[in-house]
Amino acid sequence: MNLRTGIVSLLALGLLAWFLRGTNFTDVWFQVQRVRADLLLVSVLAICLTFVARTIRWRYLLSPLGDTRFRTVFRSTVIGFGALAVLPVRAGDVIRPYLLARQERLPVTSVFATVVMERVLDLVAVLALLAVYVWGFAGLTDLPARLLNPIKFSATVAAAVAAALLVIMWVLATHPERIGGLAAALARVLPGKLSDRVGSLASTFSSGFAAARSVRQLLLAVAWSFALWLLIAAQAWTVTIAFGIPMPFPGTFLLQSMLVIGVAVPTPGGVGSFHEAYRLGVTTFFGASRDQAVAAALVTHAISFIPPVLGGILFMAQDGLSFGRLEDLASSARDKKGPAANEVPILRSSGR
Repeated sequence: MNLRTGIVSLLALGLLAWFLRGTNFTDVWFQVQRVRADLLLVSVLAICLTFVARTIRWRYLLSPLGDTRFRTVFRSTVIGFGALAVLPVRAGDVIRPYLLARQERLPVTSVFATVVMERVLDLVAVLALLAVYVWGFAGLTDLPARLLNPIKFSATVAAAVAAALLVIMWVLATHPERIGGLAAALARVLPGKLSDRVGSLASTFSSGFAAARSVRQLLLAVAWSFALWLLIAAQAWTVTIAFGIPMPFPGTFLLQSMLVIGVAVPTPGGVGSFHEAYRLGVTTFFGASRDQAVAAALVTHAISFIPPVLGGILFMAQDGLSFGRLEDLASSARDKKGPAANEVPILRSSGR
């Protein structure tokens, strides 16, 4: 774990250094001083509302597994995203379903499957919004053909991928035996003990896709996915225009597709990769100066990640947890070599 943490820390520092190369810090500070504070407050509100949207969507995906309380799902979501911002290798993606499953007495593997569904729906929403921008609004900007044509081609492919992902998810959900068949094929090339485990996990994992078997549940989850990503777009857009960068709101759909790639790099909180993706996006497509882009990237990142970190710390303090303990739980959830499921502390929570 120490070696892995060291590698991702060096990666983050390297990406941050690349992002800051050639920066005039005096001009960056000038840009920060003249930013519109009212728009930054709107941005903070938007990022806080994203966690409400995430909670509502997750409860729809969890509903076939059993009843869940809004407060419990919300707290687990905030803690998980706080861990994403602090811990390496996306530990929060493991911690969030693990904590919720233990508190709500749900099958751990099935809850993990709902997180996979979330990621599929996120990708569908991001790719669909990218296609909306490219085919509906890109003509309103002054993008040269050498930039616009590759983006249009990519958006067309992305829209097809998004549709295919929804179809695949629906097929796997409505025909869970196919998941078992895939697992059985994989198990044939694995040792006996691993083969049994793969089969057991596949059976439980398929139950986590149960929400997709209901057209109503799936449509509601898709609708909240678009609401979520429109809020994320609003958060980035308000910061961008607060710095005087002339980006139309639909242009954020293009920018956030780049930011998704940036945060996929497994550095804590997307440090370095998020910043460089933002800088590249607003300077290439929306005419921002380098120092203007650096200042806006730093503030956008701070607003994206500080609220969940502070909220996560608050909720963890109430429940007697720490980021170190969460990292241990993430390791045990990944490899099942840590504490047994019934030894994981249950978060204290009340209300719905």
